[in-house]
Amino acid sequence: MASELSDASPSPWRVRALKILVAGGFGAGKTTLVGAVSEIRPLRTEEQLSELGRPVDDTTGVEAKRTTTVAMDFGRIDLRPDLALYLFGTPGQDRFWFLWDELAQGSLGAVVLADTRRLADCFPSVDFFEQRGIPFLVAVNCFEGTEVYAPDDVRAALDLDPLVPVLLCDARRREDGKALLIRLVEHAAGLGPRTPAAVRP
Repeated sequence: MASELSDASPSPWRVRALKILVAGGFGAGKTTLVGAVSEIRPLRTEEQLSELGRPVDDTTGVEAKRTTTVAMDFGRIDLRPDLALYLFGTPGQDRFWFLWDELAQGSLGAVVLADTRRLADCFPSVDFFEQRGIPFLVAVNCFEGTEVYAPDDVRAALDLDPLVPVLLCDARRREDGKALLIRLVEHAAGLGPRTPAAVRP
């Protein structure tokens, strides 16, 4: 019995975890990305868009969208028996941004998903992570039927620091999602310890 216990997988409280956020504007593909890469059935907090929300939910460019995340998405990837990667998808609408500070606590970094049809929706996410000194990359989700822009053009449009990686992806593809996470971890490791910028009021 003792040998069986010694060979068992690590106890849940001994598993170390890395935390990554998936952020971006409304309809950019956050829920899709978390679901594509998670090894467990992802936790989703989606609700149907309603008539009451029309005055505050801008669906320009994503008129076919019928649901929205109201708290977070959650997924998990086991890197080793003693190391897990937790993915937290943030809500994209302005009225849920009060959740972001809590979700960002202890995070290694963030993937900011961009939709070139609504590129300005990225600015709040970019500002949020820049102000808090949280490493991030921008992933341009290449939706079918939309024009594909070069990463450098997106970088210029968002006025990003030259060190911030900008990558093209299809959020539905697991391999694309894995490549984004690997690049983010490499980016965060290369930056080393950072001092957060002063948070604007």
